Formats: sequence, C-alpha cells, structure tokens
Amino acid sequence: MKLPSATSYAFWMAIFRLYVGAFWLMHGIPKWTQSASFMPPNGLMTQFLNAQISNTIGPYQWFLTTVVLPNAWFFADMVRTGEVVTGLLLFFGLFSRWGGVIGVLLSLNYLSASGGLAHLRYWDTINSAALVLSLMNVVLPTGLVFGIDGLLARRKTANAPAKAVFVDEPPMTGPTAPSA
Repeated sequence: MKLPSATSYAFWMAIFRLYVGAFWLMHGIPKWTQSASFMPPNGLMTQFLNAQISNTIGPYQWFLTTVVLPNAWFFADMVRTGEVVTGLLLFFGLFSRWGGVIGVLLSLNYLSASGGLAHLRYWDTINSAALVLSLMNVVLPTGLVFGIDGLLARRKTANAPAKAVFVDEPPMTGPTAPSA
C-alpha cells in the first residue's frame, strides 16, 4: 500500500486547520454579538466562574476566587478575544502555530476550571477535544496550504539571497602555476 503524497497530507491538514479555526470562531463570536448573555454580572461567564469555583480545589480555586472573580469583566474579555483571535489566526492560516498555542492555553484553562487536570473523567469533554485540535496546529505546519503562512514562506524563499556555490577548479598548469 502506497502512502499519500505530501501534497495530499498538506491539503487535508489545511482543511483540518480551517475546521479548527471555524470551531473557535463559532465559540467566540457569539460572546461578542450577544455580550449581555456572556459578560458579568449576569452572563454565562459569572455562572461558569461560580460553578467552577465549587468544582476546583487548591491553587486554581484560589486563583479563580481571588484573581478572576473580582476581575471577571477583564477575564471575560480575555476569553472572548482569545477565542476569536485563535479562530481568525487558524482560519486564515496566519501565524497558525501561535493560534494553536492560544487555543491550547484556553483549553487548558477550561479544563483546569472544570477540574479536568485532576480527574480523567473530564477528558471526554469538548475542552479536551479543543486542546488536541489546537495542539495539532502547534506541532504541524498547517498554515502552509490555503493559508497566509504559506504565502509568507514562499515570499521569504523568493526574497532570500542566493547561496554561493563553490566549484572545485581544475588544477592550474602552465607558467602561472605556483611552484612546489
């Protein structure tokens, strides 16, 4: 059985990247367009924080209680901005690996808030799937096909100075040859 070509793999990885970008955009855009239902004091963010504070223990619970909850507006803005930025970077294939990193950090935060880092039973959630999907964009160059990363890479290669190629010259003979 013959493996598919690198071009075929690159095509499917680009489709994968587009899906992951759309996934993050579908989660982030409504948090902007329907701000009242997401933002504190009565939105989903406050409900999420209150529920998660009771689900976590130790340092993360302290962090949620003493840092995040008093600054819920700031963190809500960070969440919705992070999701949209991740989605845009991945969807357009611009700095795809950075988009993946932001997605990984968001997903790890969501998993931590739900107690997922302490209990494996939370690893079958959408947050763990988002973590894996985002991580794939970190480790693979998914933005090189159908993405701005690919255009930038081709432009960089085209503008790179030509490398000098040294060719062995034939030995000199005749009157100009140095004597031994």
